[in-house]
Amino acid sequence: MMGKDYYKILGIQKGSSDEEIKKAYRKQALRFHPDKNKAPGAEDKFKEIAEAYDVLSDSKKKELYDRYGEEGLKGHSGGGGGNGPSYTFHGDPHAMFAEFFGGRSPFDQFFAHGGGCGGGDDDMDVDDPFAAFGMGGMGGMGGMGGMGGMGGFPRSFKSRVGGAHGCREKKKDPPVIHELKVSLEEVYSGCTKKMKISRKRLNTDGCSVRTEDKILTVDIKRGWKEGTKITFPREGDETPTNIPADIVFVVKDKTHPVFRRDGSDIIYTARISLRDALCGCTISAPTLDGRSITVTTRDVIKPGMKKRIVGEGLPLSKCPEKRGDMVLEFVVKFPEKLTQNTCEALMQILPP
Repeated sequence: MMGKDYYKILGIQKGSSDEEIKKAYRKQALRFHPDKNKAPGAEDKFKEIAEAYDVLSDSKKKELYDRYGEEGLKGHSGGGGGNGPSYTFHGDPHAMFAEFFGGRSPFDQFFAHGGGCGGGDDDMDVDDPFAAFGMGGMGGMGGMGGMGGMGGFPRSFKSRVGGAHGCREKKKDPPVIHELKVSLEEVYSGCTKKMKISRKRLNTDGCSVRTEDKILTVDIKRGWKEGTKITFPREGDETPTNIPADIVFVVKDKTHPVFRRDGSDIIYTARISLRDALCGCTISAPTLDGRSITVTTRDVIKPGMKKRIVGEGLPLSKCPEKRGDMVLEFVVKFPEKLTQNTCEALMQILPP
């Protein structure tokens, strides 16, 4: 057999029963879980154990693996294993652990190694962490659903479960940030954006999850500035071990073909000839609402000179009935070359 030896990883022999495979996974996963095992490489070993269990606990994957090994299973070699869809472990070893035990971690809920709630049980048999409470063979947290008030259990057990609220508190995931791109026209007039998100939600059993879609609606207010944040509380993924993250949309300006934005002002690049720059000119500038503005200047226009047209910019975010300005930024187009006659004429006309 080429590649990884999943049986060796779990510490069992080929031909082991489903129950033996489950027991081996429970033992190895508890031994190498990063909450308990801080040794270098424990995290990688924990993931490798999850991959081994993922394959050996699935009859079809196990059959392919038994016949063709890891390379055949993953479709990298010839033989029957290479003809079907290739296998890749995409699972989350921590999620698999949580599903197996029916909760995030038995260490968090009962033993709290290294401080926190309750004392440490480092001498506990990792083969069955529930044996000390007369619960051997229950398969983990999932078997505790019908315990009621737990009146028949030892005081030490009740204190660890009932009194260790701090160990079981769910932590809220960090915000999930998305860019929300808007055009200057949308900022000018305001609009409504609808975003479809896919998220995980807990089922009524409190353990399994489902995937559902939801439409989030954002009303873009007139004049909103780039960087404005819109928060939808707790719309992220929900699992048995977390408080869903907030979904945050951050307004981002789309690149505009005509204007640049500067706060509530818009900048329009007006390209004029050297003759117009020296002799004066009339230009037609577009606006965000589709009109055109005629601007006449008789002054000499130097490169980089600007002219402000009051009230033709974007609405002010805090006072939308008022608007910023349009700034004309002049760019003078110089001729590539001049004829001798033109040069002589200019020498006579222009001051030294």
